[in-house]
Amino acid sequence: MKLDALASLNVALWGWGREGRAAYRALRSRFADKPLALFCGEAEVADANALGDAHLRVQLDASAAHLSAFDVVVKSPGISPYKPEALAAAKNGTRFIGGTALWFAEHADENGRVADCVCVTGTKGKSTTTALLAHLLRAAGKRTGLAGNIGLPLLEVLNPQPAPEFWAIELSSYQTRDVAHSGAHPDVAVVLNIFPEHLDWHGSQARYVEDKLSLVTEGKPRIAVLNAQDPFLDKLDLPHSEIRWFNRDDGWHLREDDLYRGDALVLDTRAAPLPGRHNRGNLCAVLTAIEALGLDALPLAKRVLDFKPLPHRLQVLGEHDGCVFVNDSISTTPHATLAALDVFAHEQVAVLVGGHDRGLPWEDFVASVAKDPPCAIVTMGANGPRIHALLEEIGEAAGFQLASADDLADAVAKAKSLLPAGGVILLSPGAPSFGAYKDYVARGRHFAELGGFDPDSISSIPGLGVA
Repeated sequence: MKLDALASLNVALWGWGREGRAAYRALRSRFADKPLALFCGEAEVADANALGDAHLRVQLDASAAHLSAFDVVVKSPGISPYKPEALAAAKNGTRFIGGTALWFAEHADENGRVADCVCVTGTKGKSTTTALLAHLLRAAGKRTGLAGNIGLPLLEVLNPQPAPEFWAIELSSYQTRDVAHSGAHPDVAVVLNIFPEHLDWHGSQARYVEDKLSLVTEGKPRIAVLNAQDPFLDKLDLPHSEIRWFNRDDGWHLREDDLYRGDALVLDTRAAPLPGRHNRGNLCAVLTAIEALGLDALPLAKRVLDFKPLPHRLQVLGEHDGCVFVNDSISTTPHATLAALDVFAHEQVAVLVGGHDRGLPWEDFVASVAKDPPCAIVTMGANGPRIHALLEEIGEAAGFQLASADDLADAVAKAKSLLPAGGVILLSPGAPSFGAYKDYVARGRHFAELGGFDPDSISSIPGLGVA
């Protein structure tokens, strides 16, 4: 649905975070006086009213009855369309769309294709992969837009001038189905991996996988770039797309730490500023996507050495009070925490785990640390007691120290007390920050403060926008 199609419809916004504000500005850029409604939280009412927009009605109660009064509700990604009130309103005829859908509809040609656009999704590694893709395209001299879930809503770059030659767009599982629902088809779509996540938003693991994969199953990209080593992906049949595999011997893949294109050795990746072997493996996805765009990826591979790592992702802050602090606040699944522990497998590590409880299973995490334990594990947050109870069953036999904390400050203090000098305090919570913090960025900044570091020096994401 293009923006102009909303002209005669009764439209509301649902959510007033950065995505919601971007949607508002996009609508106002087309319809200066169109009546709009906004459903938001109590803490956001004053900010919305401060706009002084006489044609914007702000209200708190996003009930099924109120939502049903609108033809279209433009919702923010964090609001699940599977909420009972949304399902009831949809049954009554209300259409729910996101800013991602509006952007793709605006950029599609008459055949629904969005040319020179690469969408990247996956449970972990998608932000670094998307940023690396933009970095290498720019290294090739191509004007490239970097936007999406990485930190810049697509509607904030609706019509940049001059237009980029390529788009590198990160999509979360909250946004992937938006692409399919827009009626548009990306040029290239990359899926890195699938692990259980966001079960509270999607309602079940099966629906999470279905929504995540809708980027390629319903989005029908010209080329789908898939991870041959992922069990959810290696069985996919995509009759409307060409599939190009990475992490397979006949394409881009790693052998130990060496990057290969088929049987040709290209690069030793150990010098690359990509924390964790999983991120170095995702370099293979980026190079495969670049080739899918019709460019020569081989001479660009070495430019990975110039890449600037993203904040809050296995970010080594430095040493303070005899401990090395590592900020992996972006970690919101147990699998991501295990990947972080693997990076520091040869260090004395105290890992801080726990946060918002969305029902993810921690049994695989517990089984893994039982075999290869860190020095210490400190649990915290809403799901901290559940994780702690599982770890208590194996802690003494596995040989790691176990503690529970009231909050992040308490967790850092307890980690210090459990570590020898020179040890690593690793914030890799494996859970979202909701409740205690606004988002993972706020959590990571607080962790930096607790470690004695300037949070303003660690939080900027390089390269956002068009360059």
